[in-house]
Amino acid sequence: MRDFEGVWSLRKYITQEGAPDGEFRGSAVWRTHDDGMRYAESGYLKLGDAAPISARRSCFWRDDLSVYFEDGRFFHKVPPDGGSTEHWCDPDLYHVTYDFDHWPRFRIRWRVSGARKNYRIECIYDDRRQVSKTGGPLTPMQRFTVKPTDDAG
Repeated sequence: MRDFEGVWSLRKYITQEGAPDGEFRGSAVWRTHDDGMRYAESGYLKLGDAAPISARRSCFWRDDLSVYFEDGRFFHKVPPDGGSTEHWCDPDLYHVTYDFDHWPRFRIRWRVSGARKNYRIECIYDDRRQVSKTGGPLTPMQRFTVKPTDDAG
């Protein structure tokens, strides 16, 4: 699990039934904490034609790859070699697939369906931070005008 430790660039592509598609660009950080790692992501979320908004999320990963919400409730367990798992949150089912085939780049694909939710999210993690042409961090608007050059993998 220590292979996750550090800062990763993170892109999320959101497809929603009956709502605007979205895109998140930012970073994800895994830091050692107690018997696992604290995960925190932050960046900017753009839904449809709306202006980007600041977005944050965090959780806790235990050494056995069990993932817990910030409030301590169990979420799911990551398959060590990649693969699928699920989380039931009545009345919706969260199906997730971890793809580590191109490590240190990896993907997480979510399919959420049920009475209240119907969307997909593809998360792409890269072991290097996105930087602008000047070498500094991207501004919120640059995050949505710079397109990835290689989405294969």
